[in-house]
Order: sequence, then C-alpha cells, then structure tokens
Amino acid sequence: MGGSLGGLTAALWLRDAGCDVEVFERSGATLQARGAGIVALDATLRYLRERRVADPDAICASTGWIRFLRPDGSAEAVLAHRYRYSSWTTVYRTLLTAFGPERYRLGLGVDSFAPDGDEVRLCLGGGGEYTADLLVCADGVNSTARPVLAPDAVTRYAGYVGWRGTIPEADLSPPTRAALQDAITYQVIPGSHILIYPIPGPDGAVEVGRRLINFVWYRNVAAGAAFQDLMTGTDGVTRQVSLPPGLVRPEFVEEVRATARARFAPVIAEAVTAAAEPFVQAIVDIEVPTMVRGRACLIGDAAFAVRPHAAAGTAKAAEDGWMLAEHLRRAGGDVPAALRDWNTTQVALGRALLDRTRELGNSSQFTGTFRPGDPKLIFGLYGPGR
Repeated sequence: MGGSLGGLTAALWLRDAGCDVEVFERSGATLQARGAGIVALDATLRYLRERRVADPDAICASTGWIRFLRPDGSAEAVLAHRYRYSSWTTVYRTLLTAFGPERYRLGLGVDSFAPDGDEVRLCLGGGGEYTADLLVCADGVNSTARPVLAPDAVTRYAGYVGWRGTIPEADLSPPTRAALQDAITYQVIPGSHILIYPIPGPDGAVEVGRRLINFVWYRNVAAGAAFQDLMTGTDGVTRQVSLPPGLVRPEFVEEVRATARARFAPVIAEAVTAAAEPFVQAIVDIEVPTMVRGRACLIGDAAFAVRPHAAAGTAKAAEDGWMLAEHLRRAGGDVPAALRDWNTTQVALGRALLDRTRELGNSSQFTGTFRPGDPKLIFGLYGPGR
C-alpha cells in the first residue's frame, strides 16, 4: 500500500523472498520528484547494490569532506568523510524499473482494509476488493493506515521548518562551484543551520558540472498563526507538511534570500539566492507504539517520521522492508511469527532514531549545543557513521 521508495524497496525484497507481491499506488501516474536530494546511506542502496541493479556510483553524487564555514567563508571545521547523495527521482526510477510495471498498480489506492481470518481484505478505489496474507502499509507521513493500526499515534510539529532548494551546478560562479563540489558544506548560526551538497542532475547525471546543488536550511517558525501563514501557498491552500516548489508566497522567498545574504558565507548565500523555486517542509515527529496489527504492518514514515538530521528516513524505510523479508524467511513463511519478531526490532530502531534526531534538531534550533565538527553529527541509521 504505497509505491514510493519504501514501498518499492519492500516489494522487491519480499518478491525475492518468494512472496507474490502487488503494489497499490493511489496516484494515476508514475510519481514525480518529492523533495530534492537524499543522502544515500548503505541501507538505502542495499537492494540496488546486492542485486546488482545499479552501481551506486552511477546514480549518486559523492563528496569526500564535511566542511563547516564561518560567515566570512573561512573553514571553522573540516572532517574527511565520504557521503553519497542521490535524488528522490533517480532512486525511484531505478527501483521501479527493477520491480517492473506489471504488478505496480497505478491509480488504485487502498481505501480501507480489515482482517478476514488468516487474510487481510482490502477495499480498493473504484469498489474492487483484494485479499492478501500480509498488507505492508508504506503510505508515508500522511498515512491513512496509521490511524487504523496505531490510533493513538499523533503528529507533532517540532517548531521549525526546512527550507529547501536546488540550483544547477553550472549556474553558480566558478569560485562557488569549486568550494561546494567535493564537500557537504554547513554553516551554523544562532538558532539555525544550513547544509549544502551535490545531487544528480535532472537527467541523472552525476558528473561534476552537470549536477544540482541542494540546500536544506532549518529555521524556527512558531506554531499557530506564523506557521499557518508560511504554509499557505499562492493558491490559498494551507498545507501542514510540505509546501511544494512554486507555491511559496513571494514575500517569504524574498525574506529568505535577504537573510541568507546577510547571515551566510558568500558561497552559501549565492546558492540559496540562486534557487528559482525554494520550498518548505515542516519538521514533524511521529511515532507508533506498534508497527503491527494482525496481518498488516506499517513501514517507513507511516510508522516513524523522524527529523532529517541523521539523513536516515529513507534508509529506515528500506531497512524495514529488508528486515521484514528476512524475518519471513527465518519464520519459514509464518506471517504472524515473522511480524511479531520484526515488530520488536523495528520499533526499537524507530524509537532510537527518533530520539537521536530530536536531540540533534533541538541542539541546533533551541539549546545552542550544535557544534561544528562534532562527530555525532555524522549521518547514520544506527548511530553516527553507522
């Protein structure tokens, strides 16, 4: 249920484990870019690498350094550390090609579901029905399955948003391109920080000069009127999670650009001000007490929506799918036994990751303890660098 990155990855692992898998995706067309860039941790790329679907270096940009800048552009801290980065679109297209179109049911969402003995009965869009031995709910942060499987779970706004944007690398000045091309670049300012890194270009190109430069800038916005105002787009619609490119009102875009020019190092300011259509994502926390009810389970953001500071949201979704297939193998296809053991491990991972990302976010936005060069800032699913 849900055919984005987490759903496709789970479908591939489950199919390889011997399951007969169908993916139901509510959208009537193949999905379009959601967000800009993703840090491609090992768990994110495991299926593509182990099954030799794609060479990670062919679908990911990479950098060799972590660099923190001062306002004058000098380096405050530098660490040698390699990261890979991709784009949502690049990874999605690669996974979808591997899964194939035959069982990827576009335009067919799951409207409701309920247990039916040793099966789950699904009511599909348009009135159709389907029965399954296992329902994997991979329908993201706005999951409609979560209220059914974990009715006590709530979405909590963290008190800040991420401003995001991309710029063609070739459009930046030569000094800025040189400064940003082989590092993930940070700047920390009171109550905020920004990070910038390269991702594949719109055509998937990963060569220097053909990539995009992606930024994420975390800024505090008070809950209530200020947040609602920011998240009300040019179309008059107020969104609670993400305000897409092209819909942010001009006065907010201009304020962000002016603040970037005043506060950031020249190379960072140039990247922020050059983004044609910056957009906004609310930072939220979601956790569930259990990821399983009966023969249905939640994976990825449908279960735990974690703050982006470990760059592990996509990796967590992929890990959920891989571990689910592994537990089914170990249980010899006994679905209830597999789900019971899988739930224990994945709930523990989700809670630990959420706690760590809360601490990192609060240290930047509220407590002032986010320190340039601190090794605990290194990305990872199971811990810094892990």
